[in-house]
Amino acid sequence: MAATRALTVCDTYDRFVKGKKVDEAEWDYTIIPQNATELKNKYKLDFGKTFIPEDNKTKNDLFQAGLEMLVNTGFYNMDLKKVMHVTEEEVWEGIKKTPTKLILGEGRDIARFYPRHGNSPVKPIIQGGPTGSPISEDVFVQVMQSYAQEGVVDDLVDGVMTTIEGHPAKAGTPYEIRATMAELRATKEARERAGRPGLGV
Repeated sequence: MAATRALTVCDTYDRFVKGKKVDEAEWDYTIIPQNATELKNKYKLDFGKTFIPEDNKTKNDLFQAGLEMLVNTGFYNMDLKKVMHVTEEEVWEGIKKTPTKLILGEGRDIARFYPRHGNSPVKPIIQGGPTGSPISEDVFVQVMQSYAQEGVVDDLVDGVMTTIEGHPAKAGTPYEIRATMAELRATKEARERAGRPGLGV
């Protein structure tokens, strides 16, 4: 067997193009629930009233079920309406290649992301923001500033500008590009107003 390597963006695109065509409703309402239920039963996963499992057996079973779910079910591309599959070896190779740290931002606003494990003494990074939620252009700066000025926020995740100069920021149109550029400018202004110009986005 040939040595496994991490998949590239082009590899994944090619697999999606060659993948099986599946209707989105079938994926969402049949394939995912059926496969998840089978694995839940196979691994006897029941959290009861505990949201986060604390015992190692449950954690390991949950990971193994997730790995099987990924390998057996694959990824769904909503634009192409196709499914791409990966092997378990490719998943492990991807995990091995995962960066051990990520640095976002600059200066005194820099945020360093490191892997954390259960009961880690390392504080989690807090990302603040409307995370892709639709935001009106007339309040975009103020919304982003409200997150940026919170001292506990280490990194920003911006919203999506719904209009640009009164025009809908519809995908696939020039207004989408203009709105994206306006989002970047507005987020920069919000960070500066909050006194945190180096905050990562």
